[in-house]
Amino acid sequence: MIVTQSRGVGGEASLLGATPPPRADAALRWSRFVPATAAEGPGLRAAVWVQGCAVRCPGCFNPQMWAARGAHLDDPADLASRWIADARAAGAEGVTLLGGEPFDQAAALALVAEAFQEAGLGVMAFSGYTLDRLQVWAEERADIARLLAATDLLCDGPYLADLPDMRRPWIGSRNQSIRALTPRHAAEVDRIAHEGGRDALEVRISADGVVAVNGWATDAALADLLDDLGVRADRAASITKGTPR
Repeated sequence: MIVTQSRGVGGEASLLGATPPPRADAALRWSRFVPATAAEGPGLRAAVWVQGCAVRCPGCFNPQMWAARGAHLDDPADLASRWIADARAAGAEGVTLLGGEPFDQAAALALVAEAFQEAGLGVMAFSGYTLDRLQVWAEERADIARLLAATDLLCDGPYLADLPDMRRPWIGSRNQSIRALTPRHAAEVDRIAHEGGRDALEVRISADGVVAVNGWATDAALADLLDDLGVRADRAASITKGTPR
């Protein structure tokens, strides 16, 4: 079900994300969690970056999250309980699932997403696969069907560097769509479809000096902002307007 959407334009010839997601283990491979961010979707929300991506869009903002290695490996039900408590304590409205590729771990993340919804919190997900393909695969894949059913807001489609999107927030290229799959964020998606929106950027500096960045800015603006702050925690080789999604 699509309540409202800002559809992507172009990119029909791309073969990225054309192969069904792999079937993952029951444990969740994840890289990072923050209990509250204003840069990864509407309002204040928790965010989970999963580890591993089979889509691997050239120019991706987080290529260090393509490989499965280096991940935390935990039971998704235990994680959901802890993350929900942290999100509520931080005043978050919901959670955003990104990475990495969330639908490469659909079974584990479906448990997380369902737990957030049962707690009255919203679920947003990013995917390099298009919704059309996910819906076709969901007919034979219960894990994909469950994660789609537990998603309120979906940003879908591969990042295509030759189609940069400077008008809408969150996504990186014009072929990508922003879709409200439930009424929860339908008004915001409708507003974006008609008026566009602005990206946001957050820089977090921990007590030990590690710098972590989420959201998006231009190369020049980000280099300016991070000058003399040290090396990013993910040690990305380059920073472009791509998506970790």
